[in-house]
Amino acid sequence: MGSAALIMLIICGLAFAGGGIYLSKVLAKTSHNPVKGEAYECGIPTTGTSWIQFNVGYYLFALIFLVFDVELVFLYPWATAAKSVGVVALIEIVVFMFILFMGLLYAYRKGALKWM
Repeated sequence: MGSAALIMLIICGLAFAGGGIYLSKVLAKTSHNPVKGEAYECGIPTTGTSWIQFNVGYYLFALIFLVFDVELVFLYPWATAAKSVGVVALIEIVVFMFILFMGLLYAYRKGALKWM
């Protein structure tokens, strides 16, 4: 496989993605209702500006959740193949868990886990 295969793969990927977008524009029914562009707030009309400042703690809490969610993505395949990968993989996963634990400890000490 040379560079021609890579170029062909990129062209096919772009054509597949562009074709899907084009087909959705052509085949989908559209509505130009002005209500469609408004924010949905449980049926209550919005008042004032929607640009308000949120507490950064929510963002930090979400990032910590994302880190531990991604941890499960790596941990599940390791757990299913734990017997066949051996001791080296066990050491690697222990190091991985230690690094994540240190990150959790850092976040706890900085107060990122305290809910507002």
